[in-house]
Amino acid sequence: MRPPNGGPPDGAAPGVMIAATRSGSGKTVLTLGLMRALARRGFRVAGRKNGPDYIDPAFHAAVTGRPSYNLDSWSMPADLLRRLARAEDADLVVCEGSMGLFDGVPAGDGQGGSSADVAALTGWPVVMVHDCSGQSQSAAAILAGCAAYDPRIRVAGVILNRVASERHRRLVSDAMARVGMPVLGAVPRTDRLALPERHLGLVQAGETGDLDARVEAAADVVAEHVDLDALVALLRLRDAPAPRFAGTGGPAEAEGSGGASAPLAPPLAPPGRRVAVARDDAFSFLYPHVVDGWRRAGADLAFFSPLADEPPPADCDACWLPGGYPELHAGRIAAAARFLGGLRAFARTRPVHGECGGYMVLGQGLVDAAGTRHAMAGLLGLETSYARRKLHLGYRDAVTLHRSALGPAGTRLRGHEFHYASILDLGGDPALAEAGDAYGSPPAPTGTRRENVTGTFFHALAARV
Repeated sequence: MRPPNGGPPDGAAPGVMIAATRSGSGKTVLTLGLMRALARRGFRVAGRKNGPDYIDPAFHAAVTGRPSYNLDSWSMPADLLRRLARAEDADLVVCEGSMGLFDGVPAGDGQGGSSADVAALTGWPVVMVHDCSGQSQSAAAILAGCAAYDPRIRVAGVILNRVASERHRRLVSDAMARVGMPVLGAVPRTDRLALPERHLGLVQAGETGDLDARVEAAADVVAEHVDLDALVALLRLRDAPAPRFAGTGGPAEAEGSGGASAPLAPPLAPPGRRVAVARDDAFSFLYPHVVDGWRRAGADLAFFSPLADEPPPADCDACWLPGGYPELHAGRIAAAARFLGGLRAFARTRPVHGECGGYMVLGQGLVDAAGTRHAMAGLLGLETSYARRKLHLGYRDAVTLHRSALGPAGTRLRGHEFHYASILDLGGDPALAEAGDAYGSPPAPTGTRRENVTGTFFHALAARV
């Protein structure tokens, strides 16, 4: 059934949503292999990621050579999401889903954050990656249910994954034929489809030294076992190449060839005209759409590396410490005298904000998983620990209580929190904001502030009116 909203905007590259019935089905590696296999055929591929995940888009960018944007229907206004879905310098978009196809939060009007919501909003067909381990004909019943569950979307086919044998493949494929589900490929169990993992998910793309070899191996598997011709025909790329649109400002600038659309406000207001941004293996979780929005709004970004003991550049008027893995590098950060001294000097006169891992570095101390305490910047009273791990996960709907790098008091932000750190002490600092979740919980104090310094455990995706 064609989505009632009419599908993708004029001028957008055609796209496909790669989804599954649950996490752990093999979406990510097969998505990367599919991107590389299509690129081998000469297609310019752009990646997208449903939901707030900040690790997978970096893999997409490494494989395609183009930025990959998060598409989150709970956090983002629909016009922002639609524009981020566009791909200016690409022939097609491959969007990786999150969790199961329909998994999100209870919300009406397609704002639940699920992969199905994004497929409905963009008009992209859905291709399921289905882990067939431990089942045969039952796989067809599950996929038939997915195809019938939501009339807004079209489940156009399935790639069978982790198929045990030729007999297993025939059993599942015959059952899929009985329910009218096209089988676009059958991928056997293989060690060639693997990426290293750690506590927040995959090891980051920049830290996976053999990433290109792993992606090439995945592309070989895809090329051998997936019908790429059928997938290309599904997107009608041969018969109707995607029209190009004018402009060079990225996904939020031009709407077709008939002229530019009204300017879109940045997802987050830039915290300054020239912003010092920490970037290295300890500080890497900054959403690409936020960076692009700051630049479109006229901000200049100056990146520096705390792990290389670099201070924030003195000619900046704001400093931003993104999330990442400071707990894995706490000893190096504590010993980075130039970074810490420069950060403290910067904070005396200009705003400094930290998100999640960056927030922990702004605190008094961080206890690593082995129980060793490392002194941090001491700009906030926060004490955190990974020796007492506790999962904190979910959407956050926050309103700031004071002016900060996030905007004036009363700024409403939607974002996401995902970490295992425990708060040992807030040091008496007042809250920066109040936040509820996606399930209607009462707002509670979150984040802290002290003079020019602020921090939160949630990652902000977009400001909301």
